[in-house]
Amino acid sequence: MRFLALIAAPAFAIAALSAQSPEPYSTPRTAWGHPDLQGNWNAATLTPLERPDNAQGRLSLSKEEAEAIERTERARVEARARPSNPDRSAPTAGGAVGGYNNFWIDRGTSAFVVDGQHRTSIIVDPADGKIPPMREDARKRNAGRRGTVVLPTSDAPESAGVEGPGAFDDPELRPLGERCLLGFGSTSGPPTLPNYFYNNYKQIVQTPDHVMILVEMVHDVRIIRLNGQHPPPTIRKWMGDSIGHFEGDTLVVETTNFTNKTRFRGSSENMKVIERFQRVDDGTILYRFTIDDPSTWDQPWTGEYPWVGTDDKIYEYACHEGNYALGDILRGERILDKEKNK
Repeated sequence: MRFLALIAAPAFAIAALSAQSPEPYSTPRTAWGHPDLQGNWNAATLTPLERPDNAQGRLSLSKEEAEAIERTERARVEARARPSNPDRSAPTAGGAVGGYNNFWIDRGTSAFVVDGQHRTSIIVDPADGKIPPMREDARKRNAGRRGTVVLPTSDAPESAGVEGPGAFDDPELRPLGERCLLGFGSTSGPPTLPNYFYNNYKQIVQTPDHVMILVEMVHDVRIIRLNGQHPPPTIRKWMGDSIGHFEGDTLVVETTNFTNKTRFRGSSENMKVIERFQRVDDGTILYRFTIDDPSTWDQPWTGEYPWVGTDDKIYEYACHEGNYALGDILRGERILDKEKNK
């Protein structure tokens, strides 16, 4: 009813509002004249990468839907903050025993807002908000690589049911994220995405020739060279090679030269990512990215979401490559091998 009442407001009030043309935002500048993107930014959001089926055909949520998402998350946090029941029964054999205490989880508190709209997904193109279907040859390529190459955690979760050997079946192929070498869920990027878990802060530092993005998750650091050239294709990097330039107030970054260890959502090493960073007000950067990999998808796809400024500090991510449980995992497998061969 409140929404309807606003629509029925007197015409003169609407005319008065439309006559007030706000001043365009003036992007702050560094001492050397570049748009200033520096600071700490929070990329956490409850808005999913792909549009849910129940929001099919809609770019934005209603106010009521957005508020319902916020209430649901508050209730989840409050429920999991309650003391555990010391008399609870043991977990079922072979079942999940839980992971991090909810104290450490920070998935965000709301769906993000762009252009005054609570968005239904990060992806805005294609119009359905979904990642385009993967090419058949790309699916075969990825299936053939399973269990033969090192992958990021996001491509080989322990909970996934797979046929044949996987990254968790070989001590030499344990995922990069699990070994604390690279942030999982493409938090490091590019594209750099929320992980819907924790550690979603990013710090931007600029010099006249470089832009540095420190990613809180794991400790990834991206160095973007300004107005440079990519190395030859024989030189490959886990996070690709990033070259940036400014178009007006927007930092535009092109990243190529990925390795086959990155494989963002099954991409090939020939993937190209175009990112745009634009400060839309003192407390917000609008981050937009486009994925172009004809070897994997028949069309490019694009997403956008805001990074919100924060005065909070970024602390060390105390993760290390050493996996002290790996010895027990290997010994357990050898015991199972002996039992099978009796």
